[in-house]
Amino acid sequence: MSKVLDKRHEFVLFFEVENGNPNGDPDAGNMPRIDPETSYGLVTDVCLKRKVRNYIDLVQDDKTRFDIYVRENAVLNRVNEEAYKEQGLTPEAKKLPKEADKARAITEYMCERFYDIRAFGAVMTTEVNCGQVRGPVQLGFAKSLSAIVPQEVTITRMAVTNEKDAEKERTMGRKHIVPYALYRLEGYVSAPLAQKTKFSQDDLELFWQALLGMFEHDRSAARGRMASRKLVIFEHTTPLGNAPAHQLFELVTAERLDRAKPPRAFRDYRISVNYADRPDGVTIIER
Repeated sequence: MSKVLDKRHEFVLFFEVENGNPNGDPDAGNMPRIDPETSYGLVTDVCLKRKVRNYIDLVQDDKTRFDIYVRENAVLNRVNEEAYKEQGLTPEAKKLPKEADKARAITEYMCERFYDIRAFGAVMTTEVNCGQVRGPVQLGFAKSLSAIVPQEVTITRMAVTNEKDAEKERTMGRKHIVPYALYRLEGYVSAPLAQKTKFSQDDLELFWQALLGMFEHDRSAARGRMASRKLVIFEHTTPLGNAPAHQLFELVTAERLDRAKPPRAFRDYRISVNYADRPDGVTIIER
């Protein structure tokens, strides 16, 4: 294992969707999420963390350190019990062990085994209590660079389920798509919190890989064509950082080249990084 991360980071990721739904809203008939006041598209942090988890689960075979805690159909109490078994302890309903060192050992085991706990943190205060961890990696909501106009597309189903429906007309259905949108995601990596979960330099490198590759293994007809287009990383020289995050984010701009027509491709934007105003003690890495 590499050394625990000891430098603060921020990042900006640009990703696109073409003829797909990047993040449906169940409260709005699964329409693409949208800011109702501006019509700009939104993608939640939870949606993107799910894709990162899926990528890590796919590419890492070592489940003693890169297992995933929040996964589909997981029974969390059953998973939490494994931490107690490893420490030779019997869980007490909703309580951590009274001895501080034993309670700490339970939580540390969860951080060591599960990548997503080490990175994003977790509330493990269920019936089988493994504590609560605040993760060093935090994401905001991604927002489109231009207003979007979701389209409702009518589709038909050729087959039927039951024999009695064989002579009926074809079933009609609908799905929602965004013709094209480029989204901007901003995120943070805290070195002091990384010290608490033992989030390492190798873990961070794997996270960058996941951001760039997460859509390549998440294909579906509903999501259309999605791709990560550009990642800009800000690396500080100290754990607490050398400049405010908002100041660094303002160094990265995206310009729409032709406002006379709606954007339909990545080439309709120009992304720029202002190196001239880079604060001292901050390194900019583009991928």
